[in-house]
Order: sequence, then structure tokens, then C-alpha cells
Amino acid sequence: MDYTLSLVVIIVILALSFDFINGFHDTANAIAASVSTRALTPRRAILLAAIMNLVGALTFTGVAKTIGGSITDPFKLEHGLTVVIATLIAAIAWNLVTWWLGIPSSSSHAIIGALAGAAIASEGWKGINYSGFTTILKWLILSPIIAFIVGFCIMFVLKRILANFSPHRVNKAFRVGQVITAAFQSFTHGTNDAQKAMGIITLALVTAEIQPTLDIPLWVKLSAAISMALGTSVGGWKIIKTMGTKIFKIDPMSGFSADLGSASVILGATLSHFPVSTTHAVTSSILGVGSAKKFSNVKWSMAGRIVLTWVITIPAVSLLAMLIYYLLAFFLH
Repeated sequence: MDYTLSLVVIIVILALSFDFINGFHDTANAIAASVSTRALTPRRAILLAAIMNLVGALTFTGVAKTIGGSITDPFKLEHGLTVVIATLIAAIAWNLVTWWLGIPSSSSHAIIGALAGAAIASEGWKGINYSGFTTILKWLILSPIIAFIVGFCIMFVLKRILANFSPHRVNKAFRVGQVITAAFQSFTHGTNDAQKAMGIITLALVTAEIQPTLDIPLWVKLSAAISMALGTSVGGWKIIKTMGTKIFKIDPMSGFSADLGSASVILGATLSHFPVSTTHAVTSSILGVGSAKKFSNVKWSMAGRIVLTWVITIPAVSLLAMLIYYLLAFFLH
């Protein structure tokens, strides 16, 4: 039991580290647009994002239960704790590499792909719950498409309604609106992303037979929420620069549209208990808004680089998690 408890403690530390890294890795999702248009100063934007991430993380638990039980069955994993450790190490490594390179990669894809890879390494293909895993993949694929369409539609409508208004008045009004949408974006980020670490910790607790169900304990909610909020307070300036300037030049109205579109999609997924990539939703919404504003202004080469990262994340992190699992199994089993 002492050995098992030690592994659980390691998992909790790794999971909270993942949430902390997720916080500064994905801070750009919520505040890149408002910072790039100077609707908010970087310091105020990060403080707002940290607070709203904390509130969002404490509000829902449905996504956490999906992560904990839909990809693999925690009650059937023979070496479940090793699976979880390999999952977290692989996901953390991927997040750090993509953050260093300034690429807005998906923490959601990283954790989901890593968990699938580690489970396969442990149990073979039977370690995967195909029904739950494919449903999650569908949401991961559909959500950026929906976010692109929603962002495009919001910008298309606003552009035509406000075509005859003074650009100065429009910018002034939407800078105020961006504060609201940045807060909304940060809240929805917390409702979805913070729950992934909650789900992983709870999966470990069930595997270790510390608790019998996938219900999320209060201490898990609080620790994950606080870790993400602290990570958010650090900020991720490399990714903020990519999101705010390298896809297309964002003005207050387009920033407002992009934030509103992506946050709505993320909240819809949270209410449906499905994990989605906040990074993908925000980036796709920015692309949709840019396309509605002026298609030729979108830097499609940068967009292509981002999409390529999306495509390779799950298989790459799955392989990395498998390798890490085999290394851990050699020493631990």
C-alpha cells in the first residue's frame, strides 16, 4: 500500500504540473486577441484570465468523468498507475516543446493521445474503450470546424451591420466588449481544460482502489483549479504572439468575434461533458473571423503549420507515451 500511495502522490504532482503548464501554455487562447488590440494590458489580461480560469474550473465536472472513464477502463488496467504516470510525462513533454517553439498545440490532444498510447502499451488494443475514444475524437475534429463557422458568421454579420459606422467608434466599443469576451473565454477554458487533470487524478484514485467511483473529490477540484490559475498567471508570451499577430492582424471587432465564437463552442462541449481543444477552437475561430473580414489577409502558411501540429499531436504523443510506459515498466514491474 505504501508503494501504491507513493505512485499516487507522484501522479498528483505530475497532474498538477500538467495543469500549471496548461495554464501558461493556453493563456494565449483567452487573452491574445485582447492584448494584441490593447483592449487589456498584458498584466490585467493575465490576472483576468487567472481568476476566470479558477472560477470555470470549479464549476463543472462532466469532462473530468469523461477523461477518467471513456478512453480506458480504470477498473481493468493491470498497471493503471504506471499508465497514468507515462501519460502525464508524455503530455507535459509535448506541451513544453510546443510552448518553447511558440506553436499553439493542444493540451487536450496531448493528454488524450498520451493516455491512449500508454493504455495500449499496457493492455494491448483491448486497453482502449473504442466507443468512448472515437466519440471524443469526433468532438476534437468537429469542434474546430464549428468554431471556424461560428467565428466566420459572427464577423460576417457584424461587418455588415456596422459597415457605415465610424471605425473609431466601432473600435472603442469593441475594446470594451473584448474585456467581457476575454473573461468569458477564460471561464470556458477553465470549465474544460482544468477538468482533464481532475479526470486523470481521479482515474489514478480508482485504479489504486482509494475510491470506488469516478466522482471528483473536492480537493482534486480545488488543487487542479488553483494549479491552472497559477499557471495562467505566468503567461505564455510566445504563443500569445503567434495567436495575436501571426495568423492575421486582429482589430477589436475581429478579436471580439473570435473570442465569442470559440468560447461558445467550448462551453457547448463542456455542457455536453466532452473534452475539446480550447487551442483549436480559438485558432479556428480566428481563422474564420479573418476569412470573413478579408480572406487574403489570413497568413495561411502559419495556419498550415498550426494545423499540421494538430494532426501529428495524437499519434506522436501516443508513441511517446508508449515508449515512456515501457521504460517505466522495466523499472517498476
